[in-house]
Amino acid sequence: MARPSSSQPTEVELQILNVLWEDGPLSVRDVHETLLEERETGYSTTLKMMQVMLEKGLLIRDESVRPQLYQAAQPREETQLQMLDGLAQRVFQGSAMRLVMRMVSSGRLSVDELEEIQRLSKDSEGGQK
Repeated sequence: MARPSSSQPTEVELQILNVLWEDGPLSVRDVHETLLEERETGYSTTLKMMQVMLEKGLLIRDESVRPQLYQAAQPREETQLQMLDGLAQRVFQGSAMRLVMRMVSSGRLSVDELEEIQRLSKDSEGGQK
């Protein structure tokens, strides 16, 4: 039985989105050449992945130019937020606090990252008063 289609990007789709967020809009050939710097892949595979992403609504295609140009359908920050919300729902019973606390207690954050979290927390508190 086939797995149901997800609106969340897969790991490979995220690689393509990252290329487009950094350098887009781009042709399939341009995306493919950039991906080759990171991993071995065939042009037809890149083309097929981008067609699937277009069908999923992850990409927008400009057909008024040749070659056709692709760009991400939404900004990086919006995609990150949607993926983070999904993770919080699936793994942390919808609790953003549990997610953040797990990251903070993991010991994987740098001092700079912890300071930024504190600053953001203080800024957020100031805006809620």
